[in-house]
Amino acid sequence: MSEYLAPLNDMRFVMRDLAGLDQVVSLPGNEEASADVVDAILEEAAKFAGEVLSPLNRVGDTNGAKWKDKVVTTTPGFKEAYGQFVENGWNGLGCDPDFGGQGLPRLLSTAVSEMWKGANHAFSLCPMLTQGAIEALTIAGTDEQKNAYLPKLISGEWTGTMNLTEPSAGSDLAAVRSRAEPVGDGTFKVFGQKIFITYGEHDMTDNIVHLVLARTPNAPEGVKGISLFVVPKFVLKADGTPGERNDVYCVSIEHKLGIHGSPTAVLAFGDNGGAIGTLVGEENRGLEYMFIMMNAARFNVGLEGLGDAERAYQRAATYARERIQGTELGVRGGPKVPIIKHPDVRRMLLSMRSRIEAMRALAYVTAAAQDNAHDNPDQAARQRGQAFADLMIPVVKGWSTESAIDIASLGVQVHGGMGFIEETGAAQHLRDARITTIYEGTTAIQANDLIGRKIAREQGATAKAVIAQMRADLLGLEGELAVVGARQKAAIEALEKAVDWLVATYSADVKAASAGAVPFLHLFGIVAGGWQMGRAAVIAHQKKAAGDGDPFWAAKLTTARFYADHFLTQAPGLAETVIDGAAGTLEMAEDSF
Repeated sequence: MSEYLAPLNDMRFVMRDLAGLDQVVSLPGNEEASADVVDAILEEAAKFAGEVLSPLNRVGDTNGAKWKDKVVTTTPGFKEAYGQFVENGWNGLGCDPDFGGQGLPRLLSTAVSEMWKGANHAFSLCPMLTQGAIEALTIAGTDEQKNAYLPKLISGEWTGTMNLTEPSAGSDLAAVRSRAEPVGDGTFKVFGQKIFITYGEHDMTDNIVHLVLARTPNAPEGVKGISLFVVPKFVLKADGTPGERNDVYCVSIEHKLGIHGSPTAVLAFGDNGGAIGTLVGEENRGLEYMFIMMNAARFNVGLEGLGDAERAYQRAATYARERIQGTELGVRGGPKVPIIKHPDVRRMLLSMRSRIEAMRALAYVTAAAQDNAHDNPDQAARQRGQAFADLMIPVVKGWSTESAIDIASLGVQVHGGMGFIEETGAAQHLRDARITTIYEGTTAIQANDLIGRKIAREQGATAKAVIAQMRADLLGLEGELAVVGARQKAAIEALEKAVDWLVATYSADVKAASAGAVPFLHLFGIVAGGWQMGRAAVIAHQKKAAGDGDPFWAAKLTTARFYADHFLTQAPGLAETVIDGAAGTLEMAEDSF
């Protein structure tokens, strides 16, 4: 069974030529990220992903985490791999140097994160949730909380979790009923049950830091009455080391379709007198703080879709080169050939690869925007970066993960009947990818956020600015690239038409607008991905014209043309669905379903 190989050539190209690595590393605070440092980090991450994490991916699927008597034992090898992960400093790559992080750009940590997710999705979830806890405490924690928790979380010696969901409160967080009772000195006792808690219990570290949504005694109803608390598995002693066991226990873990190596815990708080916790930030502002974690997590889940898709493609391409079956079309009496010679197999592989390249480019460009939002000394540039990132994060999350499911499914199809057999490994990628469109907000939640908070609320200002930049970048798509340019031009027009309709319709008929929200998200993702593929095609064309014979450039031109012909052509139809699709969606009587 083949192992994961980080696609370093494409990663470097996207970082350098599309996401603007040189500009990002010139920002204040990024001086350490020289070209040599960036390249060394990518090379070492690729080795760790391929040699340590990837071999454990199948093991995690077949021999997942186990629960017994409130204790979770992770997959054999995971604990040792996590120890190496921490020892090598991978957890703190993009974190605050004041608390032990390396402070490297988000663009670089995004590429490294993609490797973890592609090599071993289940393993990668643990550091991903820890990063969310780090961000929330960095922004909203007290100095005491930061000093107590951030150094250990950033190093990875401790891990973090996000506790939102309850048995009666899924996406509707207004229904949260966990409670927190003050006991003096800023301390609370937390009571309640949380479900779907990723790595809520495990044996890889000596403490787990839970960030928990709960209500204080006088909290108002609804989302305005939710507060955020930090509740460690072991209460800290005066010297900051883990002390007495806190009253939070794992009462079971879920039996899931995929990501078996990642324990998804049911946690009970306060069954034996109350779990000790402290308030994060101000009372009743917990949901606001939790969204700090959620926004980071949503972007990272988009990277999970990218990683799963890349791994599925690599496995399918390897199989297609090795599997001998049938003769080549048009060759009478010819020998049996690898199935990669067959036109439809090539179509499936290019359908996978071209979208992966588009997804990667859009994610990395969004990461660079986050770097500018955080570090650019120019206020206007910071605002533009933040606006672009805010707009694109639901697209990166929703479109990338939905695409990943289809890409992983195509990976099974390339394998034919063997893809349905677990031993080939193709099915695992489909099962693992399936959760990505659900957690940290379903695709519909991402789409509703996109059309409501990110487009309608500001009358489409940022979306229209992005569309204007897409049009400006069409100028290079001429001559041999004219077909790609024409496809992109038509797709941009379709996106603009849909944006204008949403801006005009949302406040007057929110149901009609929302009925087309997910098709609109797909439309935006396809067009934004095509925009990046067009930019890549221009660069590849220039390289070839200058005499650069690297086959990478010819392949990039091929994937850009394929993407334009097979995906950008879907944009006008999706725009019509957004604009006219509400009638069929909303008119059916409920008792007719």
